[in-house]
Amino acid sequence: MLTIHTADEGGAVAVEGARIAGVGTLAEIQDRFPGARVRSWPGVLGPARVHEGPLPDAPSPRERIHAVLKTGATAVLAEHVDSPELRAAAERNDVVILAAPGPTTPADRADRADLAVFDEAGECIATVCAGRLVHRRR
Repeated sequence: MLTIHTADEGGAVAVEGARIAGVGTLAEIQDRFPGARVRSWPGVLGPARVHEGPLPDAPSPRERIHAVLKTGATAVLAEHVDSPELRAAAERNDVVILAAPGPTTPADRADRADLAVFDEAGECIATVCAGRLVHRRR
């Protein structure tokens, strides 16, 4: 299903499966993809982050990965994925494991739909990882 994500600033991203299908203003994207579901978010929509430090403490590897997703990150550094269980949890959730830090955008990940929405305080409102909504703040 094609979904359009948009936020307060007026930009929009069309997501089909795990990939970005289009980027532009909401009006432009709706014209290109009529009938697509629209998810409107309060805040600023942009590329997801890379979590560059140690992963948050949590009772299980799955919960550690979910804690990363809740920050708006969809990628982690390999040096912090220090067990087979943690690596498996990251892979099951489509979290990218990067060999080294550096700038990364959805285009660097072959147009993977990795997006996040942040409020005015920089807190994550929603995270889209490989096209799936994996976190939203209520």
